[in-house]
Amino acid sequence: MRATKPISAPVHSAVSDLLAELHEKSGCEKIGLARESFAVILCEVAAKYLPTSATHADTRTFLLTLRVDELALAQACAAGSNSAWELFLTRYREKLYQSALRIAREDSAARDLSDSLYAELYGTTTRDGERVSKLSSFTGRGSLEGWLRTVLAQEFVNRYRRTKRLVSLDEESEDGAQYAAPQPEPVPSADARLESATDAALASLDGEDRMVLAAYYLDGRTLAEIARILGVHESTISRKVDKLAKSLRKQIVAALVRRGMSRRQAEEALEVDVRDLQIDIRRSLTQESSPPTFSEKRVEARVREGPG
Repeated sequence: MRATKPISAPVHSAVSDLLAELHEKSGCEKIGLARESFAVILCEVAAKYLPTSATHADTRTFLLTLRVDELALAQACAAGSNSAWELFLTRYREKLYQSALRIAREDSAARDLSDSLYAELYGTTTRDGERVSKLSSFTGRGSLEGWLRTVLAQEFVNRYRRTKRLVSLDEESEDGAQYAAPQPEPVPSADARLESATDAALASLDGEDRMVLAAYYLDGRTLAEIARILGVHESTISRKVDKLAKSLRKQIVAALVRRGMSRRQAEEALEVDVRDLQIDIRRSLTQESSPPTFSEKRVEARVREGPG
């Protein structure tokens, strides 16, 4: 994890004031994470999520909401601490398997799904001489268990998507796909302001929200399937999809108004099919299929219909 913005004086000051308290609370000493290293991690997390205008008091409040014990454990694992990794396995190995079992519903598939993540979580590869571990992206804003569930669910969705693409030549011939005429490239017609506003709104989503939207709108999974993946009730996912769609729409409209559009123009702009936008929707939601329009009427209609 690296800060994407410069670390401000209020962030440095607040971290310095709280370091002794948060270091003791985190249990860093038991997992080999030095106090100075933990201070850097706290600064990077605060710089990543707080606006540049955040005050010393804002930063203190933010830091005190972090799950510093889980943040320290994840970052120590990412750094290669054996004691941290042993503690991680003790706490989360069985929970990870149980989550995988709720998703896959079959023991061997669940074991394979959960085991496949360990190499990525442990960090067996390097990039530019540095260890690469998925755990380095955990920032302590939510529970580590919930974050792991989201990572596991995303891996399951990715596997499902890859499997769907393995269609035989015979099947393609029967469907006439072999001889289908190539589709013309869509002609870009969206306002650049809509593109930038949409990109910013999608970038603000957290990992679980991205996964839910991607699975529902891009992969075509039902509310029931997504609920099973995340271990919650179907109605919870229905409410989440509806809330996210309305929130995204509200954010995009506000951003367009700030960019000089009238509210009516902003509302009309949202009727464009997001496939016509010159932004990488697939990257923004870590998916690879084409999304529908952000029309609120279409979103609400699909939510009312429920799983197909």
